[in-house]
Amino acid sequence: MNNHFGDYQNAIYLAGLGGVLPKYPVDFATLKARAEAAMPPAILHYVQGGCGDEYTQDRNALAFHDWGMVPRMLVDTSQRDLSIELFGSKLPSPLFMSPIGVTGLCTQDGHGDLAAARASAQTGVPLTVSTLTNDPLEDIIAATGDTPAYFQLYTPKNHELAASLVRRAENAGYKAIVVTLDTWVTGWRPRDLNNANFPQLRGHVLQNYFTDPVFRELLGADPASDLRAAVLLWVSLFGKVLTWNDLDWLRSLTRLPIVLKGICHPDDARRAVDAGIDAIYCSNHGGRQANGGIAAIDLLPAVVDAAGATPVLFDSGVRSGSDVVKALALGATAVGIGRPYAYGLALGGAEAAAHVLRSILAEADLMMAVNGYPTIADVRSAGASRR
Repeated sequence: MNNHFGDYQNAIYLAGLGGVLPKYPVDFATLKARAEAAMPPAILHYVQGGCGDEYTQDRNALAFHDWGMVPRMLVDTSQRDLSIELFGSKLPSPLFMSPIGVTGLCTQDGHGDLAAARASAQTGVPLTVSTLTNDPLEDIIAATGDTPAYFQLYTPKNHELAASLVRRAENAGYKAIVVTLDTWVTGWRPRDLNNANFPQLRGHVLQNYFTDPVFRELLGADPASDLRAAVLLWVSLFGKVLTWNDLDWLRSLTRLPIVLKGICHPDDARRAVDAGIDAIYCSNHGGRQANGGIAAIDLLPAVVDAAGATPVLFDSGVRSGSDVVKALALGATAVGIGRPYAYGLALGGAEAAAHVLRSILAEADLMMAVNGYPTIADVRSAGASRR
């Protein structure tokens, strides 16, 4: 499968001959600045904000600069292959969209989850749909077209509700269940606290709960008729503390692959593999859940080594195509994008989010082409070293 994503720059340059400039930025710094001007402050702070003084969040991105790759010359890279196999699907690239709990609020119409799904359909980049959405999970996957989608689970305390959410995702056609491990309680987030803003408490991004038969039975009413009661019920049910003893129960809920998100220690990776988990997701939640940690990219090599043949997904701090290639060089099977596509949604919905993804893929493809790496296997063989 030869997908020369770098050809996207040719389309931009050719359009420029006719005086047409890109409608949306191709670099993260300008994208961020434009989004900051476009997004309502409360939503912007929720998307941008990290934990504590945001040092870990900042280090996640800056640490990529500590890693470098050595180019190899006189290699034929005229044909390149960025495709991967993941959860039984052949994908055109190793890129995926990480779950974001306020995606639905990133577009002016409040349907950012559907816009992200359409961007996924347009680019072939899988979307990981959060439990926290403004549209039901069934409607979101219906908009992803032929591109696979994954469902991220914030495991509720009520076992029947957890089973219902997973069952709905499996019946809807999601290809994997991504279980987030580090968010049974929220971390200390000064930006949100200073604005006294927690969108879920205002009834936002709770449609997967409000449309769930188990949740509605527990509520005993239509959530729309008593929003306060529905939100308070959600608060009482959110955030089961998961332990290793829960893995057998999680496995019993579905035939789909189970991915554990938040694994950053090699011993945890080994234990997850020994327990039969289908994939490891190395992530520190972008620095939103705990401050004072080590940049996720610095933890990735040891997790990959411990995981062995088990796929390792990765996110946290990825801002560019070169970041993607470095993560692949350090052993990631697939690389997740978070804030960049959220900013795209804020600027222009599905169209802008797709542009952001295409720009990241173009940079990754061109970096491989120029540096003498025609395939992802070549990237991994070359590896990355600390500067």
